[in-house]
Amino acid sequence: MTYYRKAKFFISAPDIKSLAPFNGVEVAFAGRSNAGKSSALNKITRQNNLARTSKTPGRTQLINIFEIDEKRRLVDLPGYGYAKVPLAMKKKWQKALAEYLQKRSCIGGLVVLMDIRHPLKDLDQDLIFWAVSAEIPVLILLTKADKLKSGKRKQQLMLVKEASLAFQGDVEVLAFSALNGMGVDAVEDVLNNWFGLEKEDPER
Repeated sequence: MTYYRKAKFFISAPDIKSLAPFNGVEVAFAGRSNAGKSSALNKITRQNNLARTSKTPGRTQLINIFEIDEKRRLVDLPGYGYAKVPLAMKKKWQKALAEYLQKRSCIGGLVVLMDIRHPLKDLDQDLIFWAVSAEIPVLILLTKADKLKSGKRKQQLMLVKEASLAFQGDVEVLAFSALNGMGVDAVEDVLNNWFGLEKEDPER
């Protein structure tokens, strides 16, 4: 799959008021600041530096948009929950997240990333409930899956799948590793569906 390699940086914005309306589809990525969001975006797009990775979690403080083509975008939402920043700044980020999900009409899906060893923290669940209430499909991506042995990984995956039923929405769960590529093809299948790629060009 080479399609997502076309993604390139388009714009950064502090909130959705700073974003122009978009007639295409945006798929957003969100997660706690130490969930490996930037690494996942880089792996999915087969680019090393599309989303900036940092040894200091919480560096994504803006809504960063990457354009794939004129009708499709990937959106890197502000990280939350971990960064050592003032409470007022955390609240500002959370407001930006909530506003994006509730008011951005072009969103076609939300990928919520969480460390497979520490899934479904309160803010993760809040985010998913926001998305479900807005009738946005959700993919829970359990990152750093290479950190667990196969048996424990499968156990965690099943536990999160069972817990996700409580959201009562369109919620899928996948194990993922940016290190060894586990789950990348499955993520692409979900994105292709949300972007309507199969319907548009089955030969792509």
